[in-house]
Amino acid sequence: MTARPSEAWRGRTHDEVVAVADRQLGSVLRLMAGEWAVARPDQRTAVRALVADQARVLVVQATGWGKSAVYWAATSAIRSMGGGPTLVVSPLLALMRDQVAAAVGAGLTAATVNSANPEEWDVVLTQVERGHLDVLLVSPERLANPAFARRIGPVVARAGLLVIDEAHCISDWGFDFRPDYQRLARILTASPATPVLATTATANRRVTDDVARQLGAATVVLRGGLARSSLRLSVVAGLNGLERYAWVDGALGRVEGSGIVYVPTVAETERLAGFLVSRGHEVAAYSGRIDTEARRRVEDDLRANRVKAVVATSALGMGYDKPDLGFCIHVGSPDSPVAYYQQVGRAGRAIERAEVVLLPTEGDERLWEYFATSSLPDPRDVRTVLAALTDHGSAMGVAEVEAVTGVRRGRVEALLKITAVEGVAERVPEGWRATGEPYVHDQEKWDAIRAARAAEADLMRSYAGGRGCLMAFLQEALDDPAPGACGRCSVCTGELPAPGRAVDPESVTAARAYLRGADVVLAPRKLWPRGLGDGPSGRIAGAEAGRALVFADAPEWQEAVRAVAGPDRPLGQDVVDGVVAVVGRWRDQWSARPVAIVPVPSRRHPRLVDDLARRIAEAGRLPVVDALEATGPPPPQNVASVARVAALLAGLQVRAGVDLPVDGPVLVVDDTYRSGWTMTVAAFLLREAGVVAVQPLVVHQLP
Repeated sequence: MTARPSEAWRGRTHDEVVAVADRQLGSVLRLMAGEWAVARPDQRTAVRALVADQARVLVVQATGWGKSAVYWAATSAIRSMGGGPTLVVSPLLALMRDQVAAAVGAGLTAATVNSANPEEWDVVLTQVERGHLDVLLVSPERLANPAFARRIGPVVARAGLLVIDEAHCISDWGFDFRPDYQRLARILTASPATPVLATTATANRRVTDDVARQLGAATVVLRGGLARSSLRLSVVAGLNGLERYAWVDGALGRVEGSGIVYVPTVAETERLAGFLVSRGHEVAAYSGRIDTEARRRVEDDLRANRVKAVVATSALGMGYDKPDLGFCIHVGSPDSPVAYYQQVGRAGRAIERAEVVLLPTEGDERLWEYFATSSLPDPRDVRTVLAALTDHGSAMGVAEVEAVTGVRRGRVEALLKITAVEGVAERVPEGWRATGEPYVHDQEKWDAIRAARAAEADLMRSYAGGRGCLMAFLQEALDDPAPGACGRCSVCTGELPAPGRAVDPESVTAARAYLRGADVVLAPRKLWPRGLGDGPSGRIAGAEAGRALVFADAPEWQEAVRAVAGPDRPLGQDVVDGVVAVVGRWRDQWSARPVAIVPVPSRRHPRLVDDLARRIAEAGRLPVVDALEATGPPPPQNVASVARVAALLAGLQVRAGVDLPVDGPVLVVDDTYRSGWTMTVAAFLLREAGVVAVQPLVVHQLP
């Protein structure tokens, strides 16, 4: 087994160890950057502190500065003197893949264990234990798994260096709040004998101080300037949704190189990428929803310039390495300058000029509010979840906790991770259980985080409004020690990248036509939530895949979005024609043609739904059957699935004495679709009453 640094260094003077550190830094830089590469002063300081002093070091430097060279050089020095391997904690699969390649390029042997390669874990961990690997990369969530943590415990104990990459994630104040990172900071820094390196390119003074505090009072903080001379920052405001699509279409035909177009949602990656492909551009969609192999393929295609652009969520960001990335366009604004700088930092690392453009959207404010509050704990929910775990007596799965408590599943998952950081709950192989430790809700802490996020949203509002030099604004927001006007951004020069504020009307028309012709598929619910007592359970015999006219705030059907959000009245003819066109496109995929139209008894829009059902029936020459009626109070909103489904089953029924069609499918029509449970229960009741199939059709699918 390899030795700890303090043991491996015995017999060497401090000056001798410093000489090893300097020599290995020079060697690694030559391998990574070329024969004439010269170490930056802070790189040398960091490597010496880690190797010779076994210190804890926080490096806050701009993307492209060479933070990875610090930990590869420190690893080389420690390994050359008989020290243990380096353990790198990294947040994303894409980042791990790039880091493995970079480590190999620095002359090291490296491997990763992650959710995508479980079949390789035993081999990799055995290699580490036998001293055959220099670097092991893992995710913070993997280390939080109890079984994995036990297996890797000896490796952590004998590590020569611990690296926490994207270290802003361990901060309470970080923009990408990751509870497993916070727990990790406590686990990995428990041993004072092992040097720790934390790195990030995106931390203001508050986050820097918070991370340094968690690492320890003696932490060496090396912070540099964040200005990037290669970035040409611009804001193009005042465009509507279709015009933004047209702007990106026009820009891709003019901008140099290949790059990333960031959008806020998974659905938007597919919509915008599809439109751009229809306009002749080589682009691909990228999000956490596509499988690992597809993500790797898209990353490689962008790196090799086989695509002009990747339309991506923030899943393509931290650590993705393409030094010649030529542009970064945001359709919609991130909720903080930290998040924005982290993403645009991908561009212009090894080229003289890269275009960085923000196209603000009307929905930015709503998203900012959602992200500002979605991960913060409600003490009532925490008490409810912990009481359920305690009363149950044994471990519970997340779905089971949701069923018992009525707290929505996403909230349950977030609360369990937060309480695990506090040692109040713990994950075991069978699920989650309470530890018996009391939960103390620090309202002052969470109020401060909420206020900080609101302040960061204000900063992005000011940035999007062009209230001063854009680069200086980012520098000041991130507490850069030397902010100043860049002389290159759209505010400083008054110039915008092509196509400027003008968009091609033909492209706007094409965007509307493409989006209106794209299918919005309603995936049917497959399983009943547990906890319905005597109600249905297991697999659902309900609806087939359905269709919606419009998803979320899609720009092609703003009149439809406004209609279903407004008072109860019939839809305009243009919207009805759009719904009929959806049915026409869908027709070729039906198992059989519907034999009747059934309206859902809407509580908010009864006139709208009934009128729409009858106008569709008229177009298709089908009868309308009022087969469903609401008999109880409206189901509660914003509750767990089990509570909502129980209320729907109790308050919706097939009308007594109705003559139901049983010789073919029925088209069931409603105004909106969010969780899908109203349509699922309606379809279930109709199927129970003898209907052979249900085809759902709604105006608006909500996100």
